[in-house]
Amino acid sequence: MGASTAGGMGSQTPLLLPVYFGSECHCGWEVRVTCTTCYYWALWGFVISCCGQWEILGWKDWFSLKIVFHILFCLFFKVTLNQTSITEFLLLGMIDIQELQPFLFVVFLTIYFVSVVGNGAILMIVISDPRLHSPMYFFLGNLSCLDICYSTVTLPKMLENFLSTHKAISFLGCIIQLQFFHFLGSTEAMLLPVMAFDRFVAICKPLRYTLIMNHRVCTQMVITIWIIGFFHALLHSIMTSHLNFCGSNHIHHFFCDVKPLLELACGNIELNQWLLNTVTGTIAMGPFFLTLLSYFYIIFYLFFKTHSCSMFHKALSTCASHFMVVVLFYAPVVFTYIHPASGSSMDQDWIIAIMYSVVTPVLNPLIYTLRNKAVKGALRRVIGRRL
Repeated sequence: MGASTAGGMGSQTPLLLPVYFGSECHCGWEVRVTCTTCYYWALWGFVISCCGQWEILGWKDWFSLKIVFHILFCLFFKVTLNQTSITEFLLLGMIDIQELQPFLFVVFLTIYFVSVVGNGAILMIVISDPRLHSPMYFFLGNLSCLDICYSTVTLPKMLENFLSTHKAISFLGCIIQLQFFHFLGSTEAMLLPVMAFDRFVAICKPLRYTLIMNHRVCTQMVITIWIIGFFHALLHSIMTSHLNFCGSNHIHHFFCDVKPLLELACGNIELNQWLLNTVTGTIAMGPFFLTLLSYFYIIFYLFFKTHSCSMFHKALSTCASHFMVVVLFYAPVVFTYIHPASGSSMDQDWIIAIMYSVVTPVLNPLIYTLRNKAVKGALRRVIGRRL
């Protein structure tokens, strides 16, 4: 039964896994699919029945928790049962000079500490101070949470490799790192235009601000972008875990990313490359243009509708910190994932990755703290209460 089902999808004999959305098909047999079948189903939205016929899942099925669990379950078995000759990768990192490794360890440990403490402080005061319980600071708290997790995905492993001679990461660990890196990165990319939209409503439609940006709407927007970010990353994780790696296992990077892994893959990677350029490019460029559009309307409104210089200056200073974060994040991301991969570009990618995965998370709390009077005031009150 399972062998005949798998025969149409490939010559392998993978582990049989039960389908969670139905125990029997129309012929009365137990519905079972292979992990290979699950991969194609998860990617294209199809599932093969026990009689070898295609059945199309409706859009409502994708929101079922059972479907989500099944995809994750199959992804786990696909990774753990991967039949490539490579079981681990070696992260070559940034530099081969051993004498510089302790110095770089201290530098990046300091950066990681400042990032966690700074973003943690912002998250703490946003939660604890009632004066900051507004949409702007609700989104800022989410950004700080993302930055803490984002830097934690890559920096601890990088710090470990600075002090280790065997800079290895398992195949499963590599896929997990890739999953969370793209999950948190794409979520942050979509959060920034939401923050820009919040500023647009606050400046251009102040009388309707509380009605438009109410608690329910803000919560729904944040939950939506977190979910989209997760499934975007899951797409890359499934596609990458399905590749065969039969050559070198040396990754010229300090963490597992899609582009370095595609350089090591055997076989056809055109679909993976298309998804990277199209899907990830859309996730990067779409929010970026939406953010620019929000600021265009803000500037247009302030220039033509506002006749008070003090109000004009106050509104621009409110947006300045957010705009600096946008530039710091989107510029390296767009350069990394939009331009085609080449031998020389792969040597530059880790340098650019430092900007959006290490530097940006540590600068965000400094930018928002130094340029935001409300955050500085709340921080002083917290420090005053502790002293």
